[in-house]
Amino acid sequence: MKLDNVIAVRSNKTIYRDGNRCIKVFDENYSKADVLNEALNQARIEETGLNIPKILEVTMIDGKWAIVAEYIEGKTLAQLMEENKEKFDEYLELLVDLQLEVHSKKAPLLNKLKDKMNRKISETTLDATTRYDLHTRLEGMPKHTKVCHGDFNPTNIVIATDGTAYIIDWAHATQGNASADVARTYLLFCLDGDMDGAKKYLDLFCKKSNTARQYVQKWMPIVAASQSVKGNEKEREFLLSWVDVVDYE
Repeated sequence: MKLDNVIAVRSNKTIYRDGNRCIKVFDENYSKADVLNEALNQARIEETGLNIPKILEVTMIDGKWAIVAEYIEGKTLAQLMEENKEKFDEYLELLVDLQLEVHSKKAPLLNKLKDKMNRKISETTLDATTRYDLHTRLEGMPKHTKVCHGDFNPTNIVIATDGTAYIIDWAHATQGNASADVARTYLLFCLDGDMDGAKKYLDLFCKKSNTARQYVQKWMPIVAASQSVKGNEKEREFLLSWVDVVDYE
């Protein structure tokens, strides 16, 4: 395997291309369990029939864990949105349609979204009263078993050269309530500074899925709190500012 063509650098991992293979190499201190869980998630999602790059192997390279998958030749939806600003609405529609397709699938062996969120809320720096309120609110939300991507945004959609859309990066996949996944995507638009895009996205998703906006908004503080345990200080500050907003209606 040749590791001379770097295509992306993320915190704790570097992604290379070697011909038609994509090699994600994790830092030495990265959790072995998390690497294997990510590979397992992707394998579970493959079984749903969604268009995703197939896992080819999980291996070690120079003492570091690596996941090898198919390389998809193309551009991300984020790149296309940047290059063709006049087509933003068209691309946004594609994003929502793909997310609805994800939510139409079941993968009974995936981790449960509520379990993950409860764990994350417990890890936050929030005071005990706020944590208790968030745990209570989370328990009160309807239990669903839809596939949730967990990091669904335009950078994780690759449009292949033949026009086929592929969804990548399934590290955060769970099964649970689709509206939590939607709240996460909305907050990602906001974190990117695109408040207008965030609003357009939420309006379009709610219209296409016949979901009340207030219902998605009830998830916002819960999702923001659970996401605040990672990321930089500025992101944490922004996410925690959502936690105190009890009523949006």
